Parts: sequence; C-alpha cells; structure tokens
Amino acid sequence: MALLGMDKASSTRNRAAAENPAEEREVLAEEAFLKALALERKRSERSKNPFLLMLLETGQSPRSTARRTALDGVIAALLPTTRATDVVGWYQGGSIVGVIFTGLSVDDKNVTLSTLLNKVNTALRSELTFDEFSQISISFHFFPDSWHGDGEDGSNDPALYPDCFTPANGRVGFLGIKRAMDVSVSLMMLLAGLPVFVGLALAIKATSEGPVFFRQKRVGQHGRLFTFLKFRSMYVNNDHSVHREYVSQLIAGNAERMAVNGSDDRVYKLANDKRITPLGKILRKTSLDELPQIFNVLLGDMSLVGPRPPIPYELAAYQTWHRRRLLQVKPGITGLWQVTGRSRVTFDEMVRLDLQYATTWSPLLDLRILLQTPAAVIKGAY
Repeated sequence: MALLGMDKASSTRNRAAAENPAEEREVLAEEAFLKALALERKRSERSKNPFLLMLLETGQSPRSTARRTALDGVIAALLPTTRATDVVGWYQGGSIVGVIFTGLSVDDKNVTLSTLLNKVNTALRSELTFDEFSQISISFHFFPDSWHGDGEDGSNDPALYPDCFTPANGRVGFLGIKRAMDVSVSLMMLLAGLPVFVGLALAIKATSEGPVFFRQKRVGQHGRLFTFLKFRSMYVNNDHSVHREYVSQLIAGNAERMAVNGSDDRVYKLANDKRITPLGKILRKTSLDELPQIFNVLLGDMSLVGPRPPIPYELAAYQTWHRRRLLQVKPGITGLWQVTGRSRVTFDEMVRLDLQYATTWSPLLDLRILLQTPAAVIKGAY
C-alpha cells in the first residue's frame, strides 16, 4: 500500500551534528540492511511478533544529485523520529531508504499506519523543502504478510523478501545450470518414456471413466499458482474434504500415522484411500502418476528437484515459517524429502528438509538426488 504526503516545509538541514544525538545511530548500507530484514523475518516467525517495513523513495531522476540530497534529508529526519530498536538503512543504495519497525503489537493495522504516517510526515516536513517533500513516496509492508494461495502472480509481498527474489551472485550461474538440467533431462525422459506415456494413458481410459490427466491448482515459488499435472489415479467427482481435514491435522502436528495396506508400516499419509482406482494404486506405488509433471518442468513452473508444491488449502494451514519452503527454489518432482524421509516423517521435519535443500542446493546435489530417486521409488511410494 503506497501512501504520499504533501505539505509546506522548510529546510532545517543545517542543524549541527554534534547537537543531534540521533547522529550516533548507524545507518546500514544496503547489504547489511537486507541481512537485517531477513533476520527480522526469522525472528518474527519464532516470536510471533509482527514487524513493519517502511520504504521511502523519490520520483526524481536516479542520477539526480537532488535525489540523493533529498534522501539524505529523509535519513536525517528519520533518525531522531524512530526508536533505537528500529533499523534504518538503505533498502536500495542511493535510491530507497528503509526502516524496520520492530516489536510491534498490532491490533489495528490502519491505526498503526495512520499514526506512523503522521509522525513521519511531520518529521519530513521539518527537514525537507516543499519540492523535496512533495516527491517522497512512502509504502508500508507488514510481516507476516497474507498468503492465500489464490493469486496467479503470487500472494506474498516481494518487498519483504528481496533476498529470495534476487539470488546471490554465486547462485545466478547455478540457476542457469539447474534450468539447463531441467530442460535437457525432461526432454530425454519424455522421448524415452513416450511408449510408457501412451500405454498408461490407454490403461487409464480402459479401467475407469474420466480424463487421462488430473489437473489441479498448486502453489509454486513465491506463491504463484500453476496447473499441476498427474496421471489420474482416482475416480472422478470425489469429495476431497477427507484429504483436506487430514492435511490440516498433519500440518498442525496432530495427525496419526496410518497403516499401509494392513501392514505394520505406518506413514503420515491417507492410506487405503477408497477414492483411488485399482490401477491408481499401482501408479502411486511406482510413482508413475508423477510422470506428466515433466511438462510442468518444461514450462518452468517446476524443477526436477525441489519441494513438493502444496494445494492452496494446505498453504492456508501453514505456519509462517513453513512458507519459506516456497521462496528460495522452485517446487520439484523429487527432492531431499522424497529420497530420505518421505511420508515417514512429520510435516515439520519435511519442511526442515526442504529448507535444508533450499539453502544448500547445487547442481551436484540435484544430480545426487536424481540418482537416488529410482531406489526410493523401488522401495515404494510411501
């Protein structure tokens, strides 16, 4: 939400630094400020205390000396106005000033925004000229932000996650390699597996009514929705409320392990699901129902390796820290969870595996996971 304040102001920038105790506070450079923002997100996830990111920028030319002068005035106004526990720095060096207001107790966001805006506008009017002040735009970004899993362009606020939207310099090359691996391996699998695709399609049509492919909206990286493909393994027109209820319990940590086909092996999964067709049980046991996701990889919605993409109602049940599994990497067909814990670990343990992968992934790790996946499939889909 962007807010703009305009009023008559006079410049008081000639005040002596020695007379202003706020000058002793540190104004963080861009790299340090973005690290502080990422740290505050993690701290908020644990403490459940929200914080507010305020960004201030000017509409003047990026190369304008007046722009930097105005932003220096913004910082001079903010230092004595904000608390010592708030973080002031460059969100984008030389162009956008940021303030992280920590330790908030927000009962009414509108009241909080109005109070802060009035306070900041008053400080800016006393520090900037009228022309400078009139070109300053202010935006507010609350964390945790609302993720609903129902937006095509993503449901999260990019301003709160600059480190996740812009990969580190050392990772840019890796991303190119990862995408090249995704496309080349997917094309080879598609060409080599074409007879399997055709055979499975015919078998599905012959054994139950309904389409060959199951299409479902899933939540991808940064909260973007995409159409997820699988070979249909269920009867059509099913009631999915059972799955929704079980998943909600699983995410909350209240789900019980269920026996697989009457055996002593228990997993965190709906076992002996009556919605699944006889052929569908085989497809799921062998993970052959996942093959159409090759098309999702080719389209760029998924990667060969990454976290599994959730259904929107799963995302709605997430705790704030769970969301991080959708930020740093694309969802994948296989991943660290699939080749290690699978459905025998809790949901929180699965998320930790996904976060471990997101922070340590490399082309070599992807290759290792891909090579381990056939063995995991042979052991069974659970």
